[in-house]
Amino acid sequence: MSEKNRDGKRTARERLAVEREKQKAADKRRRTLIVGASVVCVLGLAAVIGVVAANSGKDKDKSSGPVVAPSGAQGKDSLAIAVGKDAAKPTLTIWEDFRCPACQSFETAYRPTLHELTDSGKLRIEYHLVRLIDGNLAGTGSLRAGNAAACAQDAAKFRDYHDVLYENQPKETVDTYGNNAKLIELAGKVGGLDTAAFRKCVNDGRHDGWVDKSNGAFKSGGFSGTPTVLLDGKNIYQDQTMTPAKLKQLVLAANKG
Repeated sequence: MSEKNRDGKRTARERLAVEREKQKAADKRRRTLIVGASVVCVLGLAAVIGVVAANSGKDKDKSSGPVVAPSGAQGKDSLAIAVGKDAAKPTLTIWEDFRCPACQSFETAYRPTLHELTDSGKLRIEYHLVRLIDGNLAGTGSLRAGNAAACAQDAAKFRDYHDVLYENQPKETVDTYGNNAKLIELAGKVGGLDTAAFRKCVNDGRHDGWVDKSNGAFKSGGFSGTPTVLLDGKNIYQDQTMTPAKLKQLVLAANKG
């Protein structure tokens, strides 16, 4: 083969290599643009969903009747259900929604520690019930479950029924708790709760107005979502290093102080 032919073939190979690199670069840019466009679409969809959620919640702020606080409710406007001894030094304030999956996750992880600390007199918990999911996804499950929990408070069975509601929580997109019959059925899991008085309280929606007022207090408080967990006023749920063990240490330290 002559030198001229070898040079020609080498040049052709080089040109081909250059073209291949250009094609790879073009393909990479195209994939990047496609991914970027997909992200923008997802973000755009999220924005639309956010607007729809905000609008769908407007009608949910209407009063559900007279404000009747459950037995023993405490705090401003009697909007808190307290668990634990009043003399306990630190107070844990929890704003929660029985349809909220993040609330269920918090309760599942922290429940043994919270029970231990309240039972030993070292912690007092104030529960505030809200209905954000009703506003965001429609339905009445948050309201109905909140009312039923307040009815359980009337019967001095709040904590046990509260735990049962989270143990049996449906998917947030399914409004199972909007059915009073289901809430009464779950009361059967708490000894002595399923009584004629409890059933009437649930079916009458005796504490609906109270749950709505608590929901309004949550919104006016400027909180961003549920659960909101405050230890003596400090938001500990936002602390990424928080664990049940760390919370226990903080509570025990507060008792020593």
